[in-house]
Amino acid sequence: MSWTHASLFAVMAVLLALTCESSAAGDWGAPLRKIFMQGADASLFLRRRSRRAVKSQVETDAEQKQVLAADERRRQFHEAKRARLESHAEEESDEQDERSREGTEQWREFHYDGMYPPHEYNRQST
Repeated sequence: MSWTHASLFAVMAVLLALTCESSAAGDWGAPLRKIFMQGADASLFLRRRSRRAVKSQVETDAEQKQVLAADERRRQFHEAKRARLESHAEEESDEQDERSREGTEQWREFHYDGMYPPHEYNRQST
């Protein structure tokens, strides 16, 4: 029985939302006029720009400018990404070198017998 109440409540909520939206449509009419053009203007635009119509030089230049701007943004993005990856790889390498150096120093300190100076290249030759 509870699912019927829930579905009835949902339907009522949708109806309420639709009635409120239709009453507020007067407020939304102004921005829609800015987005959509009049029918006469639209037909003139479509007649002027059929599929076989040649683009004007201004349109071609504007499209080329947009393509160049997109290429520049893409290039900057990839440069930034490469720089981040390079800096991350360098930090990882530095950390690995530091861990390796610390491990080597600890090994030398542990194995140093006091007879020879603790230096990596000062080993007995046999």
